[in-house]
Amino acid sequence: MMRRFQYEAEIYQSFYCVPMAVRRKLDRVGIKVGLKQWQTLGRGERLAICHLPADSDEEVETLKLFIREAVQSKSGEEPKSLPESDRIAADPPSDPPASLIQNLSSIGITLDRQRWDRLDPDERYALVKLGAGKEFSHNLKAAAAEFLNHP
Repeated sequence: MMRRFQYEAEIYQSFYCVPMAVRRKLDRVGIKVGLKQWQTLGRGERLAICHLPADSDEEVETLKLFIREAVQSKSGEEPKSLPESDRIAADPPSDPPASLIQNLSSIGITLDRQRWDRLDPDERYALVKLGAGKEFSHNLKAAAAEFLNHP
């Protein structure tokens, strides 16, 4: 079962964009699938990537092979491999990144260690992906509201 977030609910109808749970899975297996590559995949292939497990080493390798073959077959391009630093990002840090705290503060949301500790790994990953960069996603506020119960 794929983790679904309310802030991105509109993409679950067609899967025209890569859902956050899949982005985490792609980081875990070490593959970068671009939006154009994702959109060349059939609905069944997108759903398979969404729902196939990637917990054990064998599952990771199987999913990686499936993604590589599907993307190559449909787009004619090989998906890029991610550096180890990006693969590590699949497991969010135990402390909230300073840049995330600052970006949330700039939109009126406070994130302290206590609130961070209440988040599960999927929620932490999403907030880091959406808000820990120099510029943050337009979805950061909605995700923070969903995860932190902040209006």
